[in-house]
Amino acid sequence: MSVTREAVETVLRQYTDPHLNQDPVSAGCVRSIEVQGDRVSVQLELGYAAALFRSGWAQMLAMAIEHLDGVSRADVQVDCVVRPHKAQDQVPALSNVKNIIAVASGKGGVGKSTTAANLALALAREGARVGVLDADIYGPSQGIMFGIAEGTRPEIRDGKAFIPLEAHGVQVMSMAFLSDDKTPMVWRGPMVSGALLQLITQTAWNDLDYLVVDMPPGTGDIQLTLAQKVPVTGAVIVTTPQDLALLDAKKGVEMFRKVNIPVLGVVENMAIHICSSCGHAEHLFGEGGGEKLAAQYNVDLLASLPLSMAIRSQADAGKPTVIADPESQIAMIYQEVARTVGARIAQSGQIIAQSMPKIVISED
Repeated sequence: MSVTREAVETVLRQYTDPHLNQDPVSAGCVRSIEVQGDRVSVQLELGYAAALFRSGWAQMLAMAIEHLDGVSRADVQVDCVVRPHKAQDQVPALSNVKNIIAVASGKGGVGKSTTAANLALALAREGARVGVLDADIYGPSQGIMFGIAEGTRPEIRDGKAFIPLEAHGVQVMSMAFLSDDKTPMVWRGPMVSGALLQLITQTAWNDLDYLVVDMPPGTGDIQLTLAQKVPVTGAVIVTTPQDLALLDAKKGVEMFRKVNIPVLGVVENMAIHICSSCGHAEHLFGEGGGEKLAAQYNVDLLASLPLSMAIRSQADAGKPTVIADPESQIAMIYQEVARTVGARIAQSGQIIAQSMPKIVISED
């Protein structure tokens, strides 16, 4: 019995990519199917970084194809190709950055910066080239989380651009690298907005697939500046189950929707606390809040993370969980978040999240 391309496609349609929520054929991931006698070769292309997932995915699909009558061997190759957001070419200074992800929260203290750091590191572990911009001008913390020594300064290229520092394979830029850690930024809104634009457009990012922007809490000047001046691909909203945090998180979702930036999903921190002594589990800040928020706005609940001393202590030590304990359950949750965020960006590739006017200068 001869094997046909249609038969191979039928098999592939029976398996759903957990990050795209589609089978490879429907998702447009199939690049080629070759049948030579009793041997089948399939090439798939994922539009998101998935180095820790693709080999297992390829093996699963190959085994399924080999169950077809007439197939003695199947080879499935899965490649990951991250494509640039369509609006990027409208900002020349960001031509080396394919996608910009804003990590935001309505209020402080919900673990936004920790989430941003672990998301960036998880994307890097998946094989992507990643940068982090610490846009929290008043309270920058990414330098500490990435273990960058106090007083470290970025080099300046040709007197025009900062060369980002690198830690754990991620390019990092923060206002903390340009000022004294003990000196507060006593600035008004316009000064802060100007500083943010300088940081993001005068940093020589080196061929990034993803730039993760750690936003300050709230919905003020900095958020609006980023949304209106920078081609943000999508936003991740961080909250806790607490009613007050959810109320502010809703404002964050609404803000991004008003400026036409897709919300890629919600991360719920401090969802449950498990006593280290007796193992008793308690929902200290409420229960199910992140799930309700995601359902209300029809977005993904990307993760529900516990209130964990390890997450806090590892970030404070300059090695967030994804690096400090990469095989832990919590690190695996961050990896799932990274792949899902990348998949959502790939799926919205046809959408220009930021409709920015093109500026044309003529001699008339």
